[in-house]
Parts: sequence; C-alpha cells; structure tokens
Amino acid sequence: MKRSLAHTVWEYKYHVVWVPKRRRKVVFGKLGKEVGTILRRLCEYKGIELIEGNTCIDHIHMCLSIPPKYSVSTIVGYLKGKSSMIVFERFSKLKKNFKGHSFWARGYYVNTVGLDEAKVRKYIREQEENQAIEDEYDTDLSNPF
Repeated sequence: MKRSLAHTVWEYKYHVVWVPKRRRKVVFGKLGKEVGTILRRLCEYKGIELIEGNTCIDHIHMCLSIPPKYSVSTIVGYLKGKSSMIVFERFSKLKKNFKGHSFWARGYYVNTVGLDEAKVRKYIREQEENQAIEDEYDTDLSNPF
C-alpha cells in the first residue's frame, strides 16, 4: 500500500532484526510481551507502521514501513534506545545483569522487503516455531552468562 506525506508518495518496507546484549535469552514471558507493547507504542509515536513483529527469546524481528523523512538508522536507534530505557525502568532487576544502560547489543540487521513482503511476514510470524525446533536440538547446557 502506497502512503503519502504532504508532497511525497512512498512505499518503503524494511525487515529489521536486533538482539539483546551478549545475545542473552531474556526476551520471553512477561518481558517479551512488554517489549512488544513498548515497540508498538514507540512506532505509533513516530508514525511508523509496524506491519509484522515478533519477539523471540534472543532477538526481535520487525517489518516496518518507515516514512522517507526518517533514515532507518535513526528509527532503529530510537526504538532500541527508548525501549531500553523503558525496560530498565519497568524491570529494574535487569540492570544488574546488563552493564551500562544498554539492553540491546550494538548493531542490527536490515533488509528491504520489496516484492517478497508475504514471504518476510510469514518468516517473522513463524520465528517461534523455528526457534522451538532449534532449541530441541541444542545440547549445549553450559551457562550462557
């Protein structure tokens, strides 16, 4: 669906992925639901359409439609920075495990969606199933911290 601003008609869609610091497996249960709610609300504040999203135990997948007035790096920085502050405010016990005030690791993955939007959305939706299958075969029981 093409969107428009005052003098621009556009259709930009991005698949964005990022992970918690040290790829810790902490984004589940109540925290996972809260992170999803926080990211949805932050997208609404900036006028970004969250087309599809999924919080996995150790990473976040989002399909975003970002207006051309913003760069992808600006929006990802905004989402990661603000969500990190809100998570630490609401879940203060996490501060002990994350040095500094960064919940998310540096960097992120981004790709343009283009004509494969249906495939990307399906991939994001099915992340939990794929993760469960991978976890069944994960035999490394060493301490991740």
